[in-house]
Amino acid sequence: MATKPPAHDIDESDVTVGSRKKVAVGVPAVLHALKISVDQMGVTRSAQTLLRVNQKDGFDCPGCAWPEEDKRHIAEFCENGAKAVAEEATVRRVDAAFFAKHSVAELNEHDDWWLGQQGRLTEPMYLDEGASHYRPISWDDALQTVADALRELDDPNEAIFYTSGRTSNEAAFLYQLLVRGTGTNNLPDCSNMCHESSGSALVETIGIGKGTVSLDDIHRADLLIVAGQNPGTNHPRMLSALEKAKQNGATIIAVNPLPEAGLMRFENPQTPRGVLLGGTKLADEFVQIRLGGDQALFQAIAKHLFEVEGERGGVLDRPFIERHTSGFDDFERAMASASWGEFETATGIDEKELRRIAEIVRGSTSTIVCWAMGLTQHKHSVPTLRDVVNLLLMQGNLGRAGAGLCPVRGHSNVQGDRTMGIYEKPHEGFLASLDEEFDFYAPREHGYDTVEAIRAMRDGKARVFMAMGGNFVSATPDTLVTEAAMRSVDLTVQVSTKLNRSHAVTGKRALIIPTLGRTDRDVRGTGEQRVTVEDSMSAVHGSRGRLRPPADDLLSEPAILARICDLVFGDRADSPNVPRADWRRLENDYTLIRDHISRVVPGFADYESRIAKGRTFVLPNGPRDDRTFATPDGLAHFTANALEYPVIPEGRVLLQTLRSHDQYNTTIYGKDDRYRGVHGGRRVVFVNRDDIAEQGLSDGEIVDLVSEWTARDGAVEERRAEAFRVIAYDTPRGNAAAYYPETNVLVPLDSVADTSGTPTSKSVIVRIERRTV
Repeated sequence: MATKPPAHDIDESDVTVGSRKKVAVGVPAVLHALKISVDQMGVTRSAQTLLRVNQKDGFDCPGCAWPEEDKRHIAEFCENGAKAVAEEATVRRVDAAFFAKHSVAELNEHDDWWLGQQGRLTEPMYLDEGASHYRPISWDDALQTVADALRELDDPNEAIFYTSGRTSNEAAFLYQLLVRGTGTNNLPDCSNMCHESSGSALVETIGIGKGTVSLDDIHRADLLIVAGQNPGTNHPRMLSALEKAKQNGATIIAVNPLPEAGLMRFENPQTPRGVLLGGTKLADEFVQIRLGGDQALFQAIAKHLFEVEGERGGVLDRPFIERHTSGFDDFERAMASASWGEFETATGIDEKELRRIAEIVRGSTSTIVCWAMGLTQHKHSVPTLRDVVNLLLMQGNLGRAGAGLCPVRGHSNVQGDRTMGIYEKPHEGFLASLDEEFDFYAPREHGYDTVEAIRAMRDGKARVFMAMGGNFVSATPDTLVTEAAMRSVDLTVQVSTKLNRSHAVTGKRALIIPTLGRTDRDVRGTGEQRVTVEDSMSAVHGSRGRLRPPADDLLSEPAILARICDLVFGDRADSPNVPRADWRRLENDYTLIRDHISRVVPGFADYESRIAKGRTFVLPNGPRDDRTFATPDGLAHFTANALEYPVIPEGRVLLQTLRSHDQYNTTIYGKDDRYRGVHGGRRVVFVNRDDIAEQGLSDGEIVDLVSEWTARDGAVEERRAEAFRVIAYDTPRGNAAAYYPETNVLVPLDSVADTSGTPTSKSVIVRIERRTV
């Protein structure tokens, strides 16, 4: 039987710290996943739901975007996938009586875990200006409120439209059409905060902002470099792919400041070896790099390869370089002048060890580099990723089996959202196709990304904020600034499945519009509907929920958006800047949405037939498919990048924000981080034992974290996160780590990656202060 939601927030005084784990998954993961599933769904509903996750006739996991093989296991989910499903398919409910009992001010006092544990939203709720509580509002009045607010704007750019990575292709396509139909490109999304640096670097160098490998390539690679990533917590199904690669003879190099259990040993609960024989050792090498030192590592490897090439040749793929690339000579000169001493300083690794790792790369016949937020959330993230591309280009590791670039995306359709046009800087080809399909003229002026959107709200330039999923307040940097910015707008609209902090930090007026989730049955006018998603490797497949929705009149995201489009555009068909479509038919038949997509987005021809009967199709990818590059000169670009790395002032540490194991993005599933040995709480900071001693602190002491940031005017700004327990941990000297969203308050809004604008959540200069209260 499912349990009731918790009555209280996490009690941080109950934190206990034990030894960290050196093996991931196994029986403990299965038991923990089942416990959370039963707590949220009950026994019968858990069995019915989990057996449909990632199946061809089931629904796509609302967790990560790791792909599935064509042949599926009966249990095609991981521990954290099971948690994500349980959170969505919970039998707990948040209804009008809940909001009558809890004021907005009271909700804001609760932590993210308590809010998320309350359950599914069931009816539209409205917060009047000056009111203390949300009240029920009819569906018609809720959607009319949104339409009226958009139509009454003096300037379309006064509205901001955020998107999370769970939104389906169909919803994302209608959403961007609504936004561009109103006259703006203000489409910030969660990509801005995670893999925007990847997209920026890859578009510039290879002409496409996506990875270039398939799941089969992972299995066939000779060498896998997994950098700035913790798959055991963030993408656990990736461990199965790494295990298969190891069984096929691959070498794995893990590059990370923290040792992570998921890259040490994997006990696959679906195999006898995993259950009975101790599992599989994954990483052959652990490169414990200093935070922000990854660019130096990749440059060091490249410099070594050049030196060996000069001595005896046979290292570089010169036919590939000559036929398919440009910029090689400038890159070679840059590496010739690079300093081994500086590489040592940046990485914290001596030259001999750097050369030994480079020798492993030199001997590889096919290399894949995988990465996640550890590489993308630094000031110099884009140059770092350009140097990842440089390294692979040197040996021709693009466009052949077992080789390529593998940015591992987070949320399950974050890549699909971008494919569907969720982007503040759309390219002309997409807009021209959109114009032709819907007989209007879409705006060309670039819109706000996430950080720019917060600034616009802060500065009084925005009046309406709408979010299609996600938890904007908890996901974004500089929490106090973000909260003040949100409270300054006239209307905030949250289309959500569950309660979260963004419902408690509102504009002067606020709407909560509940919606169906992936697990829910979606029946519209033409019958039961399905949606589609794109995984991290450009494969598109269908998703169909089977559970009875939390409320009988609950609408899906596509239906909500189609109705809003009808209210905003339906009586303005004579306007040249308004998209034209039969919105009511789109609301009731998603195949018609996919028809539109097939004529606008390249690669989606015959969309409907290609997803029939659970089939998956893979979108075209020039670098992967035939070594073609959609760059201005048609070539892949080597780039010469100045070496950058953080310099840590004396007496300070460099902090990275990260997830606990009982967490996915801003969703907190539980109080523990089993792999790191933390139980019962989250306000902890992992610090090197020598740094603790040097600062006169002790293991277990309660401290405040104070970030220091030099603003553009030269003033030093401080931000404070209070009451964190110090944990002595195996990190490089000068480096520390703590969980978000609790530490997002420390990340300055203006501290962003060059080119991409991604918040620098992996390189925050922090002073650790003994707590005096």
